[in-house]
Amino acid sequence: MKQGWEIAEFEKCLEKVTYTNKIQRKDFKEDGIYPIVSQEKDFINGYWDNEEDLFKVDKPVVIFGDHTQVIKFIDFDFVLGADGVKILKPKDKIDSKYFYYFLQNIDLGSLGYARHYRLLKEINVAYPKSIPEQQRIVSILDEAFAAIAKAKANTEQNLKNAKELFESYLQGVFENGKWETKKLNEITEVKDGTHDSPKYIKEGIPFVTQKNIKSDGLSFDDTKFITKADHEKFYKRSNVTYGDILISMIGANRGMAAIVDDKRIFSIKNVGLIKSSDNINMNYLLYYLKSSLAMKYVLYMSNGGAQEFVGLTALRSFPIPLPPLKVQQTIVRQLDALRAETQKLEAVYQKKMDDLEELKKSILQKAFAGELKTEKAVAV
Repeated sequence: MKQGWEIAEFEKCLEKVTYTNKIQRKDFKEDGIYPIVSQEKDFINGYWDNEEDLFKVDKPVVIFGDHTQVIKFIDFDFVLGADGVKILKPKDKIDSKYFYYFLQNIDLGSLGYARHYRLLKEINVAYPKSIPEQQRIVSILDEAFAAIAKAKANTEQNLKNAKELFESYLQGVFENGKWETKKLNEITEVKDGTHDSPKYIKEGIPFVTQKNIKSDGLSFDDTKFITKADHEKFYKRSNVTYGDILISMIGANRGMAAIVDDKRIFSIKNVGLIKSSDNINMNYLLYYLKSSLAMKYVLYMSNGGAQEFVGLTALRSFPIPLPPLKVQQTIVRQLDALRAETQKLEAVYQKKMDDLEELKKSILQKAFAGELKTEKAVAV
């Protein structure tokens, strides 16, 4: 241990805290006098009006999400949200902001949604004996993390711009085209998957639902399995094959489409099936279904309450702009090329984001090893 530093057991670094009432998530208000702080990722999670439930902060505290491991530095009066919120108030020998940064450097691993405080209380806390030295470290970290946050914001905006560039071009292709429009079922066969809920088994035929249709394609992650007998029954209704298009018909991702680029056998539920056809280039169709124009139709034709859906009749009536096949092929080539360039940009920006996170971890490690020597701790 570096000279002038001490190590103490975690709970011996904390003052005892008297908790105020915890407000259940369903009771949070959208507006109010007092902010609610919970273990959710967002800094403020709701509002409350009853002053009796206010936790008054005489010295900054750290909030630890027992389930989520979310860590927040709080220097204002607030109301506690729901269970799983731990209020950590360091003793006077440790600066609260120093303690907050120290906890960010701790990797507890993950227990899923189980409670993590039992792991946290087993750690030891390293800190300089000198409060001014703790504050010097905090000052350097504040400056470094502000620079990192600015760089991340710029990179996130660049990433957003790259995606919007492609989406804007995609929309322009279909808005500016002067082509005939046909209903989808006039172009190709349109079906839907089963609405039954079969008995699942440990291993068997994959059972794909709308949750497996992602923005970047068809995913078999977290897929449940059914028997061969159930699959054969469902397959008579919806015979999915390589080259078909699947489109979600229910829930928040309704309208999201993916081409079947995997040759494994599977069944579908709550998913529309657009059969491959020589009448249309399926990649052209997929691009159109991903456009904002197509999504407008999906939203307009949605029914239901808590979980909205698009019916099979609406799906079959989907209006599709239909240029000649040679034009479709040209559009696909152009969009493929632009998409490839966009993905390269996205990869560059994502790497920058990952590098900034690694830089943040590196600075924290140096800080609590007593290796921060200069005010200029980071250049981003």
